[in-house]
Amino acid sequence: MQSCTKNEKEADLIKFKIQNDSINTWLKQSKDDSYSLEKRKELLNKCYQNIKSSEIDTLLPRSLSVLAYQYLKLGDTILFKKRNQEALLIASKAKDSFALGDIYWNYASYYNKLQEYDSAYYHFDLSYNYFDKSGFIFEAAKTQYGMAFIKGRYKDYSGSEVLIFKAIDKFEKINSPKSLFSCYNHLGTLQNDIYEYDKSLFYYNKALEYKENKTQYAAIENNIGNTYLKKGDYAKAIDHFNNVLNIKNLKSTNTIHYARVLSNKAYAKLLKKDTLNIEKEFHEALHIRDSLNNKGGIIISKIHLAHFFAYKQDTIAAINSAKAANALAKELKNSRDYLESLNLLAKLDTQHISEYLKNHIRYSDSIQIVDRKIQNKFTRIAYETDEYIQETKRLSRQKIWILLSSFGLISILSLLYFIKVEKSKNEKLLFENKEQKANEQIYLIALKQQEKLEVEKIKERNRIAEELHDGILGKLFGTRIGLGFLDIEANNEIKEQYQLFLDELQDIEKEIREVSHRLSDNIDSTQISFTKIVNQLIINNSKIGSFEYELSFDENIDWRKINEQIKVNLYKILQEALQNIIKYASAKHVSVIFFTSDDEDLEITIQDDGIGFNIKQKKKGIGLKNMKSRIKKLNGSFNIYSEYGNGTTIKILIPI
Repeated sequence: MQSCTKNEKEADLIKFKIQNDSINTWLKQSKDDSYSLEKRKELLNKCYQNIKSSEIDTLLPRSLSVLAYQYLKLGDTILFKKRNQEALLIASKAKDSFALGDIYWNYASYYNKLQEYDSAYYHFDLSYNYFDKSGFIFEAAKTQYGMAFIKGRYKDYSGSEVLIFKAIDKFEKINSPKSLFSCYNHLGTLQNDIYEYDKSLFYYNKALEYKENKTQYAAIENNIGNTYLKKGDYAKAIDHFNNVLNIKNLKSTNTIHYARVLSNKAYAKLLKKDTLNIEKEFHEALHIRDSLNNKGGIIISKIHLAHFFAYKQDTIAAINSAKAANALAKELKNSRDYLESLNLLAKLDTQHISEYLKNHIRYSDSIQIVDRKIQNKFTRIAYETDEYIQETKRLSRQKIWILLSSFGLISILSLLYFIKVEKSKNEKLLFENKEQKANEQIYLIALKQQEKLEVEKIKERNRIAEELHDGILGKLFGTRIGLGFLDIEANNEIKEQYQLFLDELQDIEKEIREVSHRLSDNIDSTQISFTKIVNQLIINNSKIGSFEYELSFDENIDWRKINEQIKVNLYKILQEALQNIIKYASAKHVSVIFFTSDDEDLEITIQDDGIGFNIKQKKKGIGLKNMKSRIKKLNGSFNIYSEYGNGTTIKILIPI
């Protein structure tokens, strides 16, 4: 997964023509790798002097921004900061939104390079606001992609996904295949991280529709192969890895990628129990990565070799390889591979298992704390940016009020009256916004709780599956093989009995393998959705109210396309209805049905067999008022039918 860099957008970024042809020439030469670093910096200095002396005042901040970014690419961070700060001061005075967006984008690239992702996110957010409000669609989408990448890195998967879809919408409008390829590739990676492998494959295949070269094709095919590897479909994984390895001249043109795919293929063959030539392939990949000082790749090769030695029952070699991977991952601060190597060592080095597990828990907890803090920073950055924009607008209005006050007392009184009316409206809107946010928070809290529960279930099932498959099954297999090589000298009856026991051991292995696969086959059940939240709400209330329930969802309803405001209000309405049933209805059975009408509107029926009431005589309570108010906001209709002894039925219709 690659972060958003300005290399991809320079052709579109420079939308102006510098008057002096020499500047264009020098700038182009400064990007030529055949020149020495000092010569390239000298060319940039000439550009700077020429720009400052030329009469292009309106384009000055944009020119300086391009120069500043080129200094950053050459590694001169001192001159980058100077030129970028100079451009910022000029652009701020000129109120040049494009230049300001580009300058903050420069800072985002700078902090990305330093891996200071909270600062990078802050400047991406500033850059996006300037581009978006001024209608620069491509640049706005690119900065959204940059923020999405950072959110994904810190496990804010939903936030990253939302930003990516917004960026995709913009890229589709301007037909940018290269950017769409990156977006769908990122979506595939996000789904992989939350074990949604089928969705991941969908997005990777979507990315292939926008590929423009062999490098992109090779990257996606490798990602697809890794996804099938995680799914346990090793044959398909190997097919996709072969697709990459069959690319002509791959080894000579992209050696690092060749080694990566070769190692992945060998590992897939190992998991498939096909060990032909895999030791040679593992060592070839490791040799290439070692010769190129590709430390991240070396870690993966060492982990793969540890699995291979463990399969061969060469425990010492497996432990040594895993320890080497662990030490290098720790040096590089590679959290994912460091935790994986600790897991592997805990399985291999049983004498020190408690030490490895303690380190794993301690490190994993520290990562979660850091991720949570960073996620909170992202939220605060977005809030502070909006607050800054609102404060700027407020100050502008204040200047206007001061000017108007000079027209006399009547103008001042009129203005005060206007402010009073507006304040009243704002307070009303503020109250409604707070209520809406509270409703949304309830839904999100429920979603988080359900998500945590499902994820923990998956972890536990996978842990048991891995223990059965990699631990018990491996030992049982080793025992059976060992017994099979024993030369038993006995009569035919004992030999037959001995063979029966070996066959029985093999049957037991098959049963354990099948149980392990069934335990790990739980991907579909992890989809956290509105329907699960509703289901849990009804289950909880049915226990409190001691009633049986029926819950039905029309399979044609695509909940992903229904916005969160509708879901939150439906959740609150259903919650209010269930509370009324518990308090007043004395119902034994409750039915809740969600379906789509002929007009493709969403219809909801809530029915109970309780004591009912006379609608005409019954005083309208706050609960019913709230339900009707919520439906009105959604432009829907709300009807209630009830009479004594025949229960109550609520029918809701919402346009979607």
